[in-house]
Amino acid sequence: MDFELDELKREFLAEAEEKVREIERAFDAPRNRESIERMSYLAHQLKGSGGSYGFQRISTHAADLEQALETAAQDSPPESLEAKIRGHVTELRGEIEERMRELSASRA
Repeated sequence: MDFELDELKREFLAEAEEKVREIERAFDAPRNRESIERMSYLAHQLKGSGGSYGFQRISTHAADLEQALETAAQDSPPESLEAKIRGHVTELRGEIEERMRELSASRA
């Protein structure tokens, strides 16, 4: 495997994990239009860069999250949409953690 590419992937995953944490914190805090737009922006970044590093599932989960957040930005989200957003965040976090474990195992 290409050591330099793996290092770039590790950096991306660490940054992705931090973006997901920021999304979680923003979602758990009182929300307004600006905070929802920020979460959507972070999801958009993950959507675009995930595929660039070969992490298509991260990109797909981030796209689903971005779409749900854009819907939420239009109006006060009902509980069902909030649960959907939380589900997308959970899926995204799980995918990031799985890819991190894979890269750690490839070091050994």
